[in-house]
Amino acid sequence: MRPISLPDVPYGATAVRPQWPDLPKSLRKAIAARLGAPIAEARSAGGGFTRAFAALLSTAEGEKVFVKAAPLRDPNSEWYAREAAITAALPAEINAARPRWTMEHSGYFVLCLEAIDGHVPALPWQPAELQATLAAWSTAAAALATPTTPGLPPLAEIIRAEMSGWSEIAAGREPMPHTARNTVAPAHLLELADLEQALPDLVKGSGMLHGDLRIDNVLIDRTGEARLCDWTWPCLGAPWFDTITLLISAFASGLDADAYLAPWDPPAEGVDGALAALSGYWLIRADGGPSSASPHSRQHQRFSGEQALTWLAERRGW
Repeated sequence: MRPISLPDVPYGATAVRPQWPDLPKSLRKAIAARLGAPIAEARSAGGGFTRAFAALLSTAEGEKVFVKAAPLRDPNSEWYAREAAITAALPAEINAARPRWTMEHSGYFVLCLEAIDGHVPALPWQPAELQATLAAWSTAAAALATPTTPGLPPLAEIIRAEMSGWSEIAAGREPMPHTARNTVAPAHLLELADLEQALPDLVKGSGMLHGDLRIDNVLIDRTGEARLCDWTWPCLGAPWFDTITLLISAFASGLDADAYLAPWDPPAEGVDGALAALSGYWLIRADGGPSSASPHSRQHQRFSGEQALTWLAERRGW
């Protein structure tokens, strides 16, 4: 096994969110009324990088639900509305929490989801939890070969528009980020840019992807099965791309990420292109200074970018 690398902050503890008492009293009363009983306990979600409310609520009658809430002026409210529509349409065989209801009240959008009694996988990955997550994603990818949400953007377009950082640097339009200066990136910049530019043609596909398949968007339930969470950014493309985004943390865990990826049969240049594009995307954003999201988001981006680039360098013998 390779050496294990861990992020500065565990993925189950990255969130900085408002607590239940921080919500307007009128909103808390409306949520309790919708649930039909007073709220006995509110346990804030520890994972994730938004600053919006997200918590497991338990009522005095013993019911448990997962509730997200954001002011209507906050972009998170639009994301929660999109998540509600997307998860409601997911095929039954996909392991994901379904929406119970939504409402607007007191200037907030509220999404109530089924509660999942589970935990964010800890790093380093335990092989059984990783296998369960890959199995859940394999089932989901097969079920989503025909998309259940219309009008999704192609992954190829997202890569061209948002994940061509090395190309921008090679063209002199952007500086080399500080987070990349002590990596292999400066010596292999033109190769990184070429890999990035070739990627859009390699990820084309008509299936629906999760679009943000990271370790902190997974919960392992009490039976050991994996549930896939936060369906906010789906797109259309080759499902192995999502598998790579998930396996970057497996690579950091010292596991043989290429062996876990092999059953997805991705093209070798596609894997390298994905790692190039992802590493540039994350390292450039990690160089962006204080974030309006969780203060831990920059360390997540740096860690993920460094691991993606290290995996790529190992594959290419850099």
